[in-house]
Amino acid sequence: MMAVNTQSVLMQIQPTIIRFAKMLASVLQLEIEIVDINLVRVAGTGPYAKSLGRKLNANSRLLKHVIESKKEKVVTQSGVDPICEGCTDKQNCREKAFLGTPVMFQNSCVGVISLVALNCEQQERIKDNLREFSDYVQHISNIVISKLLEDQSGESNASGILLSLIDNMDQGVLIFDKNNQLKFANPVALKILKSNHEQLLGKTISARALTFQNSFTSGNMQYIISLDNRSEIIIGQLLTVQENQIFLMAFHQSHTVINTDSSNEVPQIEHLIGECQPMQALKRLIGRIAPGPSSVMITGESGTGKEVVAWAIHKLSNRNDKPFIAINCAAIPEQLLESELFGYVKGAFTGASTNGKQGLIQAADQGTLFLDEIGDMPLVIQAKLLRAIEAREVQPIGSSRPIPVDIRIISATNQNLEKYVSEGKFREDLYYRLNVIPVILPPLRDRKEDLSLLIHYFLNLHTKRIGLVYPGIAADVMALLAAYQWPGNLRELSNMMEYLVNVVPSGEVITTSLLPPNIVNQRHIVVDFSRARTEQPQEISELPEHGAHALEEMEKQLIAEALVRHGNKKLAADELGIGIATLYRKIKKYGTDDKPLS
Repeated sequence: MMAVNTQSVLMQIQPTIIRFAKMLASVLQLEIEIVDINLVRVAGTGPYAKSLGRKLNANSRLLKHVIESKKEKVVTQSGVDPICEGCTDKQNCREKAFLGTPVMFQNSCVGVISLVALNCEQQERIKDNLREFSDYVQHISNIVISKLLEDQSGESNASGILLSLIDNMDQGVLIFDKNNQLKFANPVALKILKSNHEQLLGKTISARALTFQNSFTSGNMQYIISLDNRSEIIIGQLLTVQENQIFLMAFHQSHTVINTDSSNEVPQIEHLIGECQPMQALKRLIGRIAPGPSSVMITGESGTGKEVVAWAIHKLSNRNDKPFIAINCAAIPEQLLESELFGYVKGAFTGASTNGKQGLIQAADQGTLFLDEIGDMPLVIQAKLLRAIEAREVQPIGSSRPIPVDIRIISATNQNLEKYVSEGKFREDLYYRLNVIPVILPPLRDRKEDLSLLIHYFLNLHTKRIGLVYPGIAADVMALLAAYQWPGNLRELSNMMEYLVNVVPSGEVITTSLLPPNIVNQRHIVVDFSRARTEQPQEISELPEHGAHALEEMEKQLIAEALVRHGNKKLAADELGIGIATLYRKIKKYGTDDKPLS
């Protein structure tokens, strides 16, 4: 870049242009670059905020084209446009999409306002809102900037420009100051809040994120917007611009009733999403037990988030800066589990590493050891674990010298360990050592009040991770999802939302046509397969005799119908929400094959 001495008309009002560029970038969630007729950078955001007042190099072909043609230029896939051919910096170009509009003053082009996408999300944002963004920028360049140039003071006009822009947006926008007093609400926001200017302006407003804010650096979240004596749950983004806050509402809203009266004593725990009474009680319990050293046993159905709870306990404990070591006892073969947990010394057994190996218990020293699926631990290793807990030391395989350790153990299971103890499958003394503080996680079907919150949490999680546009979700889809029993709990819900964000057209609304048949074709009575997923089916014999028979008949009929409908056991198992191994076991139990039952 080269220094330029002669100030253009845009450079003469540079402070106003810079302020305006920052506010525009915050509203549109894109990067802004504004140059004058000499290709001198007047203002910019992100990487374009550097080298202001200096002339760009010869590779600024798109900007130069807009100045020379005096016409808007749109590129939704940079690098393949004919104008980009011959650019010597093409391989290093970070720009993925570009929308440049000439700034016209007294029938002459005095510069260019460009919207730039530097990542896939911004690129999709330009593609999906091309016409709207073009109208916004043309409105600015053709009308408002001209007025700025006529009035060199510009400061009061700059605020008017922003408000004019926001007033015509398709998204709801609220602006409030550092004291949380509402300064502006556009018509879309007023409609969503079912209010008018007179009712809202000057009122104190608060925006509290229902999702832990550090979970996402950007993107849509559900917020409780509170004013006067009422609250609304709104999906959007809270942005800070100078001393103001801008709340940018999502295009698609999904209103729901949710408990907004959480007490201040309920800790905000990252990734532990939920506002219903059972979840508030769980968070309060975690807040109380986390600082102590006692062992915790987390029980709950498969997919309820046991490792998330274990991690939350660790992060709220005094050991939060020490290791958190997690091991799934069911995922490691029995012959390897002992060496993984306790480690071994050089030459301890055939095939052992020549350097030996540190065990996971020793690796967790001063920190937390999380033992998931503890019910699958073999009895011989249970005995050795008990000795390690009681003696506070671990002895690697082949070693004659124990190593002292200081660990807190958090275990988890979806099995009935008390029954395992009575059957001799689990040591009673170890059970009581591990189950000092029991924590029980509710299944998703028992916390339906949180379903909308969880749906939007996973929608945001997967759209951000994959780089897709945040979709809307139709009311009848929400009703079907609320009626479904979710045998796979949060894991199943997360997988469902990931599937839906992949199949819904970019930025559109999720409709019932996109839902799988096991959700659309729900019956009024649903068999609870929640235990079947872990290959531990519910004991029907525990029900009254006539109830057990009726449930068996219903289960038998549902399986038979699913097999007839699909002619494929895997698809039938998916519809029923059970594993393929469970389906085969039930086919054998009921004498069912893929032919209709008589």
